[in-house]
Amino acid sequence: MSRRSGLAVHQVRAGSTGGDHDLVDCGVPPSSAVSGSGPSGPSAPGPGRLARLGSACARRPWLVLGIWLAVLVLTVAGRQVAGGTFSDDIDLPNTQSTTGAALLTAHEPAVAGASGLVVFHAGSGSLSASQKPLEQSVAAINGLPHVLSASDPFTTSPPTISADGRTAYSTVQFDSRPKTLGTDYLTRLDTAVAPARAAGVQVEYGGALDELTRPPPNDRTSELIGFAVAIIVLLIGFGSVIGAVLPLVTAVVSVVIGSGILALVAGVISFGTAAPTLALMIGLGVGIDYALFLTTRFRQQIMDGADPVAASGRTVATSGQSVLIAAATVSIALLGLYASGITFIGQLGFAAVFTVVVAAAGALTLVPAGLGLIGAQIDRYAVRRPVAEAPVSRQGGSGSGDGWQRYAARVQRRPWAFLAGGLAVLAVLTIPLFSIRLGHVDDGADPTSFTDRRAYDLIDQGFGPGANGRFTIVVDLAGSTTPATDLAQTTQRALAATPGVARTSALKPSPDGAILVGSVQPATGPQDAVTAGLFRTLTDTTLPDALKDSGTRGYVAGSAAAQLDFQNTIISRLPLIIGVVVLTALILILVTFRSVPLAIKAALLNLISIGAAYGVLVAVFQWGWGAGLTGLTENVPIESYVPMMMFAIVFGLSMDYEIFLLSRIQEAWHTTGDSAGAVAAGLASTARVITCAALIMVAVFASFVASTTVVVKMLAVGLASAVVIDASIVRLVLVPAFMFVLGNNNWWLPRWLDRILPHLDPEGVLPPPD
Repeated sequence: MSRRSGLAVHQVRAGSTGGDHDLVDCGVPPSSAVSGSGPSGPSAPGPGRLARLGSACARRPWLVLGIWLAVLVLTVAGRQVAGGTFSDDIDLPNTQSTTGAALLTAHEPAVAGASGLVVFHAGSGSLSASQKPLEQSVAAINGLPHVLSASDPFTTSPPTISADGRTAYSTVQFDSRPKTLGTDYLTRLDTAVAPARAAGVQVEYGGALDELTRPPPNDRTSELIGFAVAIIVLLIGFGSVIGAVLPLVTAVVSVVIGSGILALVAGVISFGTAAPTLALMIGLGVGIDYALFLTTRFRQQIMDGADPVAASGRTVATSGQSVLIAAATVSIALLGLYASGITFIGQLGFAAVFTVVVAAAGALTLVPAGLGLIGAQIDRYAVRRPVAEAPVSRQGGSGSGDGWQRYAARVQRRPWAFLAGGLAVLAVLTIPLFSIRLGHVDDGADPTSFTDRRAYDLIDQGFGPGANGRFTIVVDLAGSTTPATDLAQTTQRALAATPGVARTSALKPSPDGAILVGSVQPATGPQDAVTAGLFRTLTDTTLPDALKDSGTRGYVAGSAAAQLDFQNTIISRLPLIIGVVVLTALILILVTFRSVPLAIKAALLNLISIGAAYGVLVAVFQWGWGAGLTGLTENVPIESYVPMMMFAIVFGLSMDYEIFLLSRIQEAWHTTGDSAGAVAAGLASTARVITCAALIMVAVFASFVASTTVVVKMLAVGLASAVVIDASIVRLVLVPAFMFVLGNNNWWLPRWLDRILPHLDPEGVLPPPD
């Protein structure tokens, strides 16, 4: 039976019912159950939808290219005219910080809202010598629009001047987030503090003002590095210049369009500031991967003598189907972040879906149009003898005869050894995970060229590390049975006696007498684990005990408290995210490949590989092993939402390689009926493209380590290491070893489950070869 008829039998089986299910249980390949049937029979269906789509795009390439060009121009122009802004607005209802902030807004608006710091420092002598110009500067700040109040360091109680008299700060309360005030607002702020600077005083901006002063991320260098490495990898891996350029060009077009759509949607939906970079990273990675998967199969079709239009149809019908399933898996994993219940996190995942979906659409239409236009000239310019994805032979071998085929044979001979060795490596990489500490990376990790970092350091040196993460204490007096004065004194004494508190301020009533407001300065910095413990002590023990029997409730608010509430919420929701993403991906693999062992194997191995990637992340950032590579000057905790984001992204991306590899193995299995031979053939025919695709994605991700945003650095290192682990250890070692061990049991599916599972069969039958 020909390869074509074997695939046809598979498609017939996929839509059948009844006794055919016995084949599912015993592991007998469907091609061995039906003889002589195929697309040449009278009842054979025509080419599937994807095949027709690929052929149509290749037949009319200029029309398809024109449509994509028009969409590109419209999205770029629309982004300039109506593109929205990005901000980190996080809503955590029913938490300490949110309830406390709401009480402040209602009763003490002068200390509510976003709080910035203007820090003054005398290089020598004392600030008292420059008191008049400092007071003039503070008065000018008070006169700026959107400023609710700006404290005078000399007259506020207690004074906010360091013990040595060289550092002072003014707390500036805004009625809106500084990021929304526009870049020209910084010029106004500079004009306001000009008297202090003219007096020789150093002035820096910190707190929420970092939203206004922090330079916008410039990822152009990262993009160029990623593209340069991608071109080199493709040229070395496949030899064809055109074959290397086409995937990159189509990926760039798709990402630009996807990013433009994201910017337009940002005018309606509020996305986090990391959303554009995240969408760019994911979009470039999958866009190049998807285009590469199609291009390599097309080139093999051309090498085999196929007509370009027919080759495009068969390419989209096979690799295109894998792209659809892979893109669906990535998108489901990203959208699964909404299960966290935190809109901010869910929308970060949603943002990346735009570029993933557009990349998939580009792979199914733009890529075949380019392939049809280039046709047999795809290998005209070569730097070495062009190679592509080798076809699967009738005997289950690969026509390549290269080192990958020999490697597959070695794994087949000793599967248990490869399985044990791969798991051992992952176990070692996972060790650092057990000491992971989630937290918030604050301004202290920014480059010293940033004014917020200099302000942070000056506050730390002048007032202690906890001064950069003060807690605001709010006591709601509604229903109080104790005089406010007595309650304020009792509560302040309890706060001051709490271990880990450096100093407290007096609790004072709001103008309407509805609440008491004070502050607590921890003895440790905002990133310190002890500070997180102090937050729990204040909310769970100190305030409840101090306010017991008074009819009142106390809350810990402020930006530091909000970060800790966010961190605690993330930690509590992470198991739910993992469960949702794993379950949805498992079901998709089960429906696609109709195998219980393969679905469970995919879920378990991906979980193990992600654990190893987490271990690398801890070693680099928390242990500081990669300080020279990341550019950080201190060890930092893992940003609380990075593991959640990484899990969804990595789980989705790893399915790209899983689906691509399993699709080739399944194709060989349905053609030959030889399980071991099918695994060897699938591995040999896809190892090169998986390796090259992984190297490109690693290059794209790793290039973003140059970003000045620490969270982006973490995602870059985490995603790059995860792809390396997945593509090398999992996909090329553990998956084939596991499948060699199982043999025909790889394709086991109970009859009852086969009956209730839907059938993913968008193709029907491939178009016949010329």
